[in-house]
Amino acid sequence: MTAISERAETQEGMSQSRSVTYGILFLATGLLIFLLFARSTAADQISTFDLTPRGETTAIPVPPLQLPSRITLYVFAAICAFVGGWQLARGFGRANWALTGVAVVFVMAFLTWAARGGSLSLVSLLRSSLLRAVPIALAALSGVLCERSAVINIAIEGMMLVGAFTATLMGSVGQNVLEWPFALSQGLGLLSAVGLGALLGLLLAVLSVRFKVDQIISGTAINILGTGVTSFLSARILSEFTFLNNPGILPPVPIPLLSRIPVIGPVFFAQNLLVYVLFILLIVVHVVLWHTVWGLRTRSVGEHPRAADTLGIDVFRNRYINVTAGGMVAGLAGAFLILGSVGRFDELMTAGKGFIGLAAMIFGNWTPFGAFGAATIFGFADALQTRLAILEVAIPSQFLLMTPYLVTIIVLAGVVGEAEPPAADGEPYEKE
Repeated sequence: MTAISERAETQEGMSQSRSVTYGILFLATGLLIFLLFARSTAADQISTFDLTPRGETTAIPVPPLQLPSRITLYVFAAICAFVGGWQLARGFGRANWALTGVAVVFVMAFLTWAARGGSLSLVSLLRSSLLRAVPIALAALSGVLCERSAVINIAIEGMMLVGAFTATLMGSVGQNVLEWPFALSQGLGLLSAVGLGALLGLLLAVLSVRFKVDQIISGTAINILGTGVTSFLSARILSEFTFLNNPGILPPVPIPLLSRIPVIGPVFFAQNLLVYVLFILLIVVHVVLWHTVWGLRTRSVGEHPRAADTLGIDVFRNRYINVTAGGMVAGLAGAFLILGSVGRFDELMTAGKGFIGLAAMIFGNWTPFGAFGAATIFGFADALQTRLAILEVAIPSQFLLMTPYLVTIIVLAGVVGEAEPPAADGEPYEKE
C-alpha cells in the first residue's frame, strides 16, 4: 500500500484532495492574518480585553488582558501556518477539529486587530454570543430529535415563527389583559408556544410518516404556512393593538456563587431562565439518546428501520413521538426570541435561524452537545457584527450583517463531506 493511501485511511475516509485543500486553507488563513492584520498594526499598539462586564455584576473583578498587538498577530499567523503544514504532511484524524481550531485562532486574531489601540469587553461579547446562540442551539436540538428517527425537519423555521408569535400574544394577554403576575403570564406564553410547536411537529409527522409526503416539501409547506399566518395576524392584531405585543422579557437569574466566577460566571451563570432550560435539555436529550432503551430504539429506527421493525420496534410510533418532541423544542426556540431576548414580535424575525440550526446540527454530527458547540460559533458570528459596528471597524455594515450567513456557508462547505447522517434519514418507511 502506498504512503498516500495510508495517509488517506488514517484520516477516517477523507479523500487526499480534500486533505490537501484543508492544508492549503489553513496556510492561507495564516497568510491572511499576516498580510491583513499584522502588517497594518503598529509595533507599539496594545490590544486590551476587558474581563469584567460593565455595569452591575456579581462577578469577582479581574484586571483587563493586555496583549502586544503585532507580536500576538505574528503568533496567530504562525499557529495557522504550522497547522496547515501538519495537515499537508501528515493530516489530522478529524480535520473538523483542525478547522474549528484555525477558525478560533482567526477570530482571535481579528479581535486583536480590531481592538488594537483600544479596548473590547470580551465578557460582554461572549455573553451576547451565548444569548444569540440559544435559539440556534434549540433549533439544532429539534433537528437532532427528528433526524435521529430519520425524519428531516426543514420546518423548524416556520415552527419558530409560530412559537414566537404565540409566546408574544399569549404572554401579552396574560400580562396586559388578564393582569396576571409576570411569572404566570410568561409561563402562559411559553407553554402556548411549546404546545403550538407540538401541533406543527405532529402535522409534519402525519404528512411525512402517515402519508409519506416528500419531507422537504412537507417541511417547506409548514414554513410557508407559518410565515403567512404570523405575518397576517401580526398585521391585523399586533400592529393595531400594541398592548398585545408587549409580553416582557425574563430577567437574568444569577446562580449564587457560580455567577461570581471571573469571566465564566457572567457568561454562563447570570442568564435568564430559558438559557438554563437549554442546558438541561442538552443533558436530557444526550442521556435519552445514548443511555436509554428509547434512545437505542430511536437510533435503530434512524439507521435501519427494517431491522428495528423485525425486532418488534414500532417505527411509526417512534417517529411520531420524536418529531412531535422536535416541534416542541422548535416552539421553545421561537419563544426564547421573544421572552428571553427581544420582547416583541416582528414579521420574519427568525431571519433564517431555523436553517442555521440545521447547519449547526450537521456541523455537530447529529449530537446534542456537538450541535450546541456549533451553535455558539454562529451566535458568536452574529454578536461579533454588532460589536464591530460599535468599535467602528472599517468594514461596510452590509458585510457585517452577512457574517452569520457567510459562516453558515463556510461551515457547510467544510464539513458536509465528513458528516455522516443517520443511514435512513429522509426515507419513508413502508411496512411489509
